[in-house]
Amino acid sequence: MSIFYKIAPHLESLGGELLTSLGQTFQMLLVSGIFAFFLGIFFGVLLIVTKRGGIMQNTILYSLIDKAIDVIRSIPFIILMVLLIPVSRALVGTGSLRTGSGIKGAYVALIVGTVPFFARQIESVLADVDRGLIEASQAMGFSPVEIIFSVYLKESIPGITRVTMITFVSLVGITAMAGAIGAGGLGDFAIRYGYQMGYTDMSWVTVIIILIIISIIQFVGNAVIKKTTH
Repeated sequence: MSIFYKIAPHLESLGGELLTSLGQTFQMLLVSGIFAFFLGIFFGVLLIVTKRGGIMQNTILYSLIDKAIDVIRSIPFIILMVLLIPVSRALVGTGSLRTGSGIKGAYVALIVGTVPFFARQIESVLADVDRGLIEASQAMGFSPVEIIFSVYLKESIPGITRVTMITFVSLVGITAMAGAIGAGGLGDFAIRYGYQMGYTDMSWVTVIIILIIISIIQFVGNAVIKKTTH
């Protein structure tokens, strides 16, 4: 470890806090990522099946979801976090990003900020499913729910994996952004020690850790894509 302390002299005294911040980042990624994954697939499927010509065509519902996604995606994440403080306070008991419960207070904004992006990606992936498979399933008497699970989602596993990987990489970035305004995690650590206290070595350590996290996400995602592509 001595070689690491020579390269990053502040690591010895701040190593424990760095590990705590890393744990907070993983906590935000896990909780927000799980919710965003299922909600994103839900809304992505709704978009594809309720659009004009879809298996559950409902143009009013499609328009409402479509416009809501566009509006939310147009709001900068930092502003979105502030706007959602009352919602966060109502759902998780805190909206504060300046207390020890900052991670908990960031969940709602992280989920709301991620779901529209992921849902739009899912819509794009499902739109590439062969229309002939959909029509053949309808001719065989499959219900809309059966078509969703047996055709749309099953045939799109590689594409869903790809956009999930992209979304999680993006989520790493916005968790760092959330941390930069007090929600904890690596972003908060980098701002406090790398910027405010001028410990440049801590900034580089944080960047390297984030790059490693992103590389792991991409490695796992590419492995799943390779295994499921047929």
